[in-house]
Order: sequence, then C-alpha cells, then structure tokens
Amino acid sequence: MHMADALVSPAVGGTMWAATAAATAYCAKKVREEMDDRKVPLMGVLGAFIFAAQMVNFTIPAAGSSGHLGGGMILAILLGPHAAFIVMASVLAVQALFFADGGLLALGCNIINLGVFPCFIGYPLIYRKIVGDNPTAGRITAGALVSAVIGLQLGALGVVLETYFSGVSELPFRTFLFLMQPIHLAIGVVEGLATAAVVNFVWREEPEIILRAGQKTPGSALSTRRILVVFVLLAALCGGVLSWFASTNPDGLEWAIQKVTGREEVEKKGGALREAMGELQKNTALMPDYSLGQRQEKGAEGETVAEKGRGEAGLIGGAVTLALAVLSGWILSLRRKTPAPR
Repeated sequence: MHMADALVSPAVGGTMWAATAAATAYCAKKVREEMDDRKVPLMGVLGAFIFAAQMVNFTIPAAGSSGHLGGGMILAILLGPHAAFIVMASVLAVQALFFADGGLLALGCNIINLGVFPCFIGYPLIYRKIVGDNPTAGRITAGALVSAVIGLQLGALGVVLETYFSGVSELPFRTFLFLMQPIHLAIGVVEGLATAAVVNFVWREEPEIILRAGQKTPGSALSTRRILVVFVLLAALCGGVLSWFASTNPDGLEWAIQKVTGREEVEKKGGALREAMGELQKNTALMPDYSLGQRQEKGAEGETVAEKGRGEAGLIGGAVTLALAVLSGWILSLRRKTPAPR
C-alpha cells in the first residue's frame, strides 16, 4: 500500500509531510519521556523485521492480487504507539530513499496511512479495549485481528481520499473505494492473524514487554535478549530467503489501479516539485525494486531479464533500518528529560 508520487499532488503531499513532521515531533517528545534504555535495541530489531516482512508478498486466492504485512500493529503492541510510529517512519524512509518503494513526495502519506492509523487508532481504541488489563491468548488474538483489519481499512481509505483530493481523475472516487476496501479487508485478515501469532509468541516468552508497552512512564530495565535474537533471525529469514518466494501478483493498491485503468500505475504528470523529488529518489535509490541489478537468464522460452541480489538487498535494507531505528531511539534516550530535583 505504498503510494507512488503519481498519485499525490504537491498540495496533498506537502500537507501530509507537514502532518508527519508534527506527529514525529510529538512522538519524539513522548518517547523521551517514556523511554526505557532496553527498548532501544528492540526498536531496531523490530524495525528490521518489519522491513523484511514487508518484502514477502502473499497471494490473495481467487483475486489475482497479493498483500504484505504493514506491521504497524505489531510495533504498537510491542513498543507502545509513540516508539512504534518512530520505527514505522524509519522503515518507510529507508524503503523510499534506498529502494524506491513508495514516492518521496508521497512519503508523508505513506507514513500517515501505515503509521498513524494502527498506532493511534487501532492500538489504543481497539486492541487495548479488547485485551484489557489482563491479557490472555484469546484476547490477544481477537484484539490483534480486529485492530489490524480496522487499521488497514483506514489506511486504504486514506489512500483513496489522498488520491481523490490530489485530483487523479483516472481513479474515480467511488470505483476506487469499492475496489480498495474489499481487497484490503482480505489482506487485513492475514495481517491480523500474523500479528496475533507474533504477539502471542512474545506474550509466552517475555510478557513484560507487552505489559510495559502501554505504560506512560519508564520502569525497571526490560530483559529482551531472547526476543532480540528471535527477531534478528526472523528478519534475516524474511529478507534473505523468503523474499525470493514472494508473490509476483500486484499488491492491493496496484491491483485496484489496474482494475480501473488497465495498468498497475497511474501515468505520471509533470510538475517541478514532482520531477525534483523523482530525480532525488533516482540518486538515492541504490537498490531500486530491492535488487542489485539485473542478469540475463536463458530458459525454455528464450532469454529473459531477472533481478539479482534480492536476498542481499533485503539483508542490507534490514541492517540499515535496524541502524536507523536504534540511532533514533538512542538519540531520544540521551535527550530524555531528567526529573526535577525535590
């Protein structure tokens, strides 16, 4: 559900960039107040895991489409909403800058759609209401499923509204809406089940992580070593191995666009800002489309062009995301406010 720049007007893109900047500043302030130093490496490894998991598209049966995890609910449940938003912004920034996944003009839209809705609506207003103060495996599963579905539905609606207000006439509002919501409902169910599996695992191994994620003040240090190792291995597995087996079907957004226009992408329009952002992305995207280039392959149907280095790109991207998330958390922990003397 990563929006390309062709879907976003400068006015909408600029507005969402401003909203993202405000949300980031607010979350940074809250993280400084709430930060537990042991949460910093957890932010890093979860960021790497979500980056890698987003590379693994799964097929939506009978639809000819695919989806991937957004990961916002996993981050919010395990880190709390404010740290989760910082990590999600880091993931999406790395994807846009180094892999050309989502446009730079549209980056603010993508952060709002994939970060704000799960972290500040799905988590506090749905998940925590269902799970309550005494989590159980059943409540966690129900909360994760319902909140993930609603969060993704809101994100898909955000895409439709941002496209509509950008004046993309190729995508009529009602038609686009009636395609986006059902396909992302199916994707949301898979995301909810995956979220429930991840959170239930952490609940069994280190329940303190989940209990502390919702606290508004730092407490004693968390013990996260086993969880860190598990998520590092999962990130390496998803990015380095499973990404090679990702579905090649268009994702939910591309599928909806294709149903309306016959193409997976909307034709790009001119404009100085859009062109400048596109040129900047060309210069920063060292591994576009999660590859290290292309190679010629010969098969039964003749010579074809294939990507190379997808696994390596996944590992590199996960490492960069880990480093950025850890750096963000470390800087914020250094700037944490000290209590006033009594």
